[in-house]
Amino acid sequence: MSAENTHAAHHEGEEHESMTKKKIWGVFWILLGITTIEFIIALYLVPHGIIPLKAANPVYIILTLFKAFYIIAYFMHLKFEKVGLIYAVVVPVLFIIGLILVLTNESHHWIDLRA
Repeated sequence: MSAENTHAAHHEGEEHESMTKKKIWGVFWILLGITTIEFIIALYLVPHGIIPLKAANPVYIILTLFKAFYIIAYFMHLKFEKVGLIYAVVVPVLFIIGLILVLTNESHHWIDLRA
């Protein structure tokens, strides 16, 4: 095995070593906490009228985006990748989210015209 292959194998091992069991459990507890908050909002706060549904929906979206960030960053190892690869994934997702928002707004316009 040449010195270059040994260095590449060692570097590859370092990349995967950065995701330790402690970090995995830390991310697990964060995801569990966010999910617990979502369940409390959905099963207690909204039905009892403490938070109106119109206020709860943006909170759900924000919490879900946080969960998606942690899943993509840690469990899909995107946090440990190079910046170019991160941009290759994040930028199209942002465009898709923008497209969904624009199409949703446009659909409300057409519904208003029909009424």
